[in-house]
Amino acid sequence: MFHFNGFNIMFPEGPSFQASYKCFSVSMLPGNERSDVEKGGKIIMPPSALDRLTRLNVEYPMLFKLTNGKKSRSSHAGVLEFVADEGKCYLPYWMMDNLLLGEGDILKIESVSLPVATFSKFQPHSTDFLDITNPKAVLENALRNFACLTKGDVIAIKYNKKVYELCVLETKPGNAVSIIECDMNVEFEAPVGYKDHSETQASGSGQQGAAGTAGGEVSGATNAILEEVVETFKGSGVRLDGKKKKESQLETPVVKKVLARGVPDYDFQFGVIRFDRNIRPISDRGKEDGAAGNADGSDAESFHGTGFSMKTRK
Repeated sequence: MFHFNGFNIMFPEGPSFQASYKCFSVSMLPGNERSDVEKGGKIIMPPSALDRLTRLNVEYPMLFKLTNGKKSRSSHAGVLEFVADEGKCYLPYWMMDNLLLGEGDILKIESVSLPVATFSKFQPHSTDFLDITNPKAVLENALRNFACLTKGDVIAIKYNKKVYELCVLETKPGNAVSIIECDMNVEFEAPVGYKDHSETQASGSGQQGAAGTAGGEVSGATNAILEEVVETFKGSGVRLDGKKKKESQLETPVVKKVLARGVPDYDFQFGVIRFDRNIRPISDRGKEDGAAGNADGSDAESFHGTGFSMKTRK
């Protein structure tokens, strides 16, 4: 709609783009390997599609709705290039899984206009996603290769040579949104299979309590050998990287052993310090032993051989 000299003039929208192609995964694309296509949410279409799109009144950026009529599944994607063979289109493998498509199945593609995203919520499919130090920054970098998001889709992002799958739980303001040049708030749901540390600690506290009472009884019975059980830290702790603690790092009571410190002085008197002067120095012992040996007629030398130095003198 345009405003011209007080009159509102509306131009009718042209027909939308609709076509059906045989879809294949990116690994079937002729030429060199295209790993960049697998990292994002964009597809490759034939040049004839570009020719038709330029003749139609299509809104930019070009966004498309992908529909698998046999399985009644649909998703949305952008376009990366128009270099596919005629009658074929190439999709990332994770997108083919969402649409339940096989190699060579028929896929219907139509152009759509989507609202700009303001909010999205993701749920990782593995607890390994918690190993990432800054997951929001990693996701933001990965979403640069995406054009849109659809509620219910499972997207795949690659980080440190590992693929992480995330389910799109919620998108606003609609079930399908455009994420090109947008300010979007991102939230994460707990990963599938994740257990809160407080729950695991509550289940293990009962076992630790029983073990603590048993340890107290044993220490009382063997009071001459062991001291009482001492808990150095009664709180709970978690790792900064989110990983579970090893068995050696679990909170267990510390049992200290009483070590023998020699023979006590049973004649000790309070206020009196005694020094043992009966021990002879080593030098005196050597002289006395040598004199005793000469008196007995034996040779005092303990070594009769010759020695050599490994370092040659100049």
